[in-house]
Amino acid sequence: MSNRRGSDQQQPQRRIKRTQTAGNLGESMLDSELVPSSLVEIAPILRVANQVENSNPRVAYLCRFYAFEKAHRLDPISSGRGVRQFKTALLQRLERENDTTMQGKTISDAREMQRFYLDYHQKYIQALRDATDKADRAQLTKAYQTAAVLFEVLKAVNQTESVKVDEEVLVAQTEVEEKNRIYVPYNILPLDPDSQHQVIMGYPEIKATVSALRNTRGLPWPKGDKKRVNEDILDWLQAMFGFQKDNVANQREHLILLLANVHIRQFPKPDQQPKLDDKALTDIMRKLFKNYKKWCKYLGRKSSLWLPTIQQEVQQRKLLYMGLYLLIWGEAANLRFMPECLCYIYHHMAFELYGMLAGSVSPMTGEHIKPAYGGENEAFLRKVVKPIYDTIARESKMSKDGSSKHSQWRNYDDLNEYFWSADCFRLGWPMRAGADFFCPSGLELRSDKDEVKKPVTGDRWIGKVNFVEIRSFWHIFRSFDRMWSFFILSLQAMIIIAWNGSGKLSSIFEGDVFKKVLSIFITSAILNFGQAVIDIILMWKARKTMQLYVKIRYVLKVISAAAWVIILPVTYAYSWKNPPGIGQTIKKWFGNSPSSPSLFIMAILIYLSPNILSTLLFVFPFIRRILERSNNKIVLFLMWWSQPRLYVGRGMHESSVSLFKYTMFWILLLLSKLAFSFFVEVHLLLIILMKYLSNANWHSVFP
Repeated sequence: MSNRRGSDQQQPQRRIKRTQTAGNLGESMLDSELVPSSLVEIAPILRVANQVENSNPRVAYLCRFYAFEKAHRLDPISSGRGVRQFKTALLQRLERENDTTMQGKTISDAREMQRFYLDYHQKYIQALRDATDKADRAQLTKAYQTAAVLFEVLKAVNQTESVKVDEEVLVAQTEVEEKNRIYVPYNILPLDPDSQHQVIMGYPEIKATVSALRNTRGLPWPKGDKKRVNEDILDWLQAMFGFQKDNVANQREHLILLLANVHIRQFPKPDQQPKLDDKALTDIMRKLFKNYKKWCKYLGRKSSLWLPTIQQEVQQRKLLYMGLYLLIWGEAANLRFMPECLCYIYHHMAFELYGMLAGSVSPMTGEHIKPAYGGENEAFLRKVVKPIYDTIARESKMSKDGSSKHSQWRNYDDLNEYFWSADCFRLGWPMRAGADFFCPSGLELRSDKDEVKKPVTGDRWIGKVNFVEIRSFWHIFRSFDRMWSFFILSLQAMIIIAWNGSGKLSSIFEGDVFKKVLSIFITSAILNFGQAVIDIILMWKARKTMQLYVKIRYVLKVISAAAWVIILPVTYAYSWKNPPGIGQTIKKWFGNSPSSPSLFIMAILIYLSPNILSTLLFVFPFIRRILERSNNKIVLFLMWWSQPRLYVGRGMHESSVSLFKYTMFWILLLLSKLAFSFFVEVHLLLIILMKYLSNANWHSVFP
């Protein structure tokens, strides 16, 4: 009984603490404006309420009350995440503030809102209207946004109390609406019509770039387009291709600052060059389109960057090309992880841009060329970016958080590698919805554990292109094959040197010992054969998507490695007069003719010829850089044997000096290791064996 009574006495205290905690949490949440994502539209209203609370608590209360009503309209059943807790905390605060803000109040809420609105307009907006520096300009922009929110609350309060809005308030609000359309948020450059007096807009390089961008002479604007003040090239691109408004604003600043920075580096005294220099445009274009031009050259396609013959139009055309690329890049979002995909998109859109400027006529319709996806609002996002991103999201879902097999889904790199081949142009423009790029893998997820086969219609799922990972420990050997091979061959050579002759390192120069050391090339051939077989096994799941010449390369690698496994032991056996062990058996198989050491040496030279060529190219990296970037068919055939042709990683080689330092470091390091291994490990171990097992029956030790 006493325990139960004690627990009953503790319950009210717990409830009080829980209520206080919830109230404090709700107030902190409101004060920091951490509204749920589904109620993000009320965040500016709460921000204004917090801003005006010190000057007029009743107006702040009315703003929060209006925010609560708007939140209830947005989510009436509180289904969003955290909406119910947020609305409860806001309602509790409104109940507390209603009584405190009503004390000493003599006028209605509608009159209170109108009076405060006019006071705010006079005290803040009119006082800041003639600001000349950027700080005052930012405050004025914020004041106009606050006034717009206050008027929204004012209208709601007046409608509730059936009070007509005063004419003076309407006049002030008309001015606020006009300025709100002009004073939009910006990052660095205020580019609205009232920004001429801003200090940053007075710099000559900024003025020259802005003036060049606003040269829209000769551009075919769409029918029905409303003319705006200070329209520029990016506005035309937005109207024609359907880019987002905020993306255009961001990339406009981006392009202006890029050009202005290059311009001022070329002309430290900009007064000497009042116009935008063509060299600045050329430098930016070279950096901006470096990857795009490499991509076109790699696929054997002409780029879409065609300049007009009239010199006066060259600058405008360059700005159009750069503006189009930046708008595509700025709105691509996660597609930026697929740079060659962006090259594909830009290639077609730049071609459409050229056709529109040249006034070309479509052979199909007989009309002037227009963008394939039209100029509707947000057309680029909805019709170009979204389908590709949906494919990425679907493939990511197929991975089941990485637990699926690597061959059953594609990541960003796999999707991007699709655009490393000229086959990507089968995707078309506008892109075919049923193209193989967009085809699902055929595995439809019913639950987190179950998979069911789904028939695929039309083009098949392309899957992986160049590499398919099979989870196996053999990847350790495949990825580090040169290291494993080097250590195995070094160990074999050290054992032979230590076991034969005097056991000293100098014994390698003895004829018989040197001939036995040459047997490491037979081991090397066997290891290469194993590597070639492992390559086929680990790439087996990519056979359906692998190109024919890559399949032929893998097969020929196995055949060549198998041939050397036969040729080298046979020629080695014929290099001895009386070969020991298996060498005598080989001689019996192929005939017991006289020995011929030169035949084995010649076979070794032929076997090592690819490695000798690789070493020469390694010593002279500039030659290899030229060969890897070449599109000559003979060069492509020669390079085809060493590695598959990939878009990335070509020509990425250090200078000869760096390679010399790198090579000397590893030579010294490996010589030190091999010397330690020979004298301290291998040689001493054989001495121990010879000392303690000299009188043993060797046939019993090694049957």
